Amino acid sequence: TGILLIAVAVIFLIFNTEPTAKSEGSSKQTAMLVSLAEAEYGNFTPTIQANGTVRAVEDVQISPLVGGQIIQRADNFVPGSFVKKGEMLLQIDPADYRNSLELRKGELMQIQTNMDMEMGRQQVAEQDLALVGMDSLSQNQRELVLRKPQLNAVKANLKAAKASVDQARLNLSRTTIRAPFDAHILNQSVTVGSQVSPGDNLGRLVGTDSYWITATVPVAKLQWLTFPKISDEREEKGSTVKIRNTTAWPKEVYREGYLNKEIGALDGQTRLARILVKVDDPLLYEKQEKDLPKLMIGAFVEVNIEGKQIEGVVRLNRDYLRPNQTVWVMEDKKLKISKVEITLSDSKYIYVSKGLEKGDQVVMTNLSTVAEGIALRKDTTDSTSVERSGNTAQDGEL
Repeated sequence: TGILLIAVAVIFLIFNTEPTAKSEGSSKQTAMLVSLAEAEYGNFTPTIQANGTVRAVEDVQISPLVGGQIIQRADNFVPGSFVKKGEMLLQIDPADYRNSLELRKGELMQIQTNMDMEMGRQQVAEQDLALVGMDSLSQNQRELVLRKPQLNAVKANLKAAKASVDQARLNLSRTTIRAPFDAHILNQSVTVGSQVSPGDNLGRLVGTDSYWITATVPVAKLQWLTFPKISDEREEKGSTVKIRNTTAWPKEVYREGYLNKEIGALDGQTRLARILVKVDDPLLYEKQEKDLPKLMIGAFVEVNIEGKQIEGVVRLNRDYLRPNQTVWVMEDKKLKISKVEITLSDSKYIYVSKGLEKGDQVVMTNLSTVAEGIALRKDTTDSTSVERSGNTAQDGEL
């Protein structure tokens, strides 16, 4: 019994003398560590990005206007070759057309002889009529006596004969098929010995002077693009455009073009506005620059269009725009959720007109807990500014 009492006393002593855990500091909130960027106000030139497809400005299927057998094909008339305007591509056998021309010339000479003979008869008729007098003859009778109907018939035959000669000469010239413009040959489907007829497809040629890129942009962004003025007689260029083929070219390589036309119709599927970007010398036929890539018809490319300058805004990386068009700002070491108004957004930036002021500390860090007024502390190892506008021209570089 004594041992039992001693054990109870020891247990009672242990429970009554056990240290109690204190909650000191548990209610103290730990400030979250964030990276900041200083918002700076200025004038900026946006870059509006779009995607488009390369196509030729001049694209024709060569077809003969006369039929016959191909007796000659130019060495250059093969896919991949370049030809100059007026250069001979194919020669159709001209023998039949040459003979037809000679026949038409012979007919013309015969009718010309008839014309000369009729003019002689006219002179004789005038002399005879002068001897007998014209007072007793009506106007119709005088014309018959003077052989006016016969003269008109011969004149009509002469005009028809001249037209026949011109047509025969034209058909003969059409036996030589020439390049209609400086061209790149994409396809050739005939050779020596082929029998061709009017309308047959002999090959496909595209012009080398320029290509178009058909791209689409949101309708709201058209106001920030510059197109050539229609009323100007001189050739003007619109906004500068940098073209990249992200799947085939090195990252830093691009071709330069310019806005040419606003098509004025929406894309049937995307409901975006359609525009044309023009690229001069797309195949480097004139420049022969080794460091630049050639454009290929049908290629899917990225176009970066230099927009009109936006004045008096903060340019902010798109990554720092939060849900419901808000931006997180650190103010007095606390989080402020600022609602912003965006003038324009491009592929990389948003341009804020209201809601941010010069010098605001924009929070770049993604926070797990977001609530107005939570404590923040700056990460001193990372110091960045949103965008600086020191030189507007440099800010606008694509």
